Amino acid sequence: MPIYEYRCGACGHEMEAMQKMSDDPLQNCPVCKESRLKKLISATGFRLKGKGWYETDFKNSKKSSGSGSSSKSGGSCGGGSCGCGAS
Repeated sequence: MPIYEYRCGACGHEMEAMQKMSDDPLQNCPVCKESRLKKLISATGFRLKGKGWYETDFKNSKKSSGSGSSSKSGGSCGGGSCGCGAS
């Protein structure tokens, strides 16, 4: 469910509310009880880039990372002084 931000036009109180997209916007401020809440427009927490998100996109990237795992087991990170257990 999306999280919406609201600000009261009467007292300036700001709040967040988790609501369904189909829910009506909140109107009553929980602090001053006035019906002057306004929904704010805010940036999302993530951004989708590229041509799309498909299952095959992730399968291809896992195959290419397989060569990196062999070099991980063959080397160390500096004599084991970091505490990772590699030797």
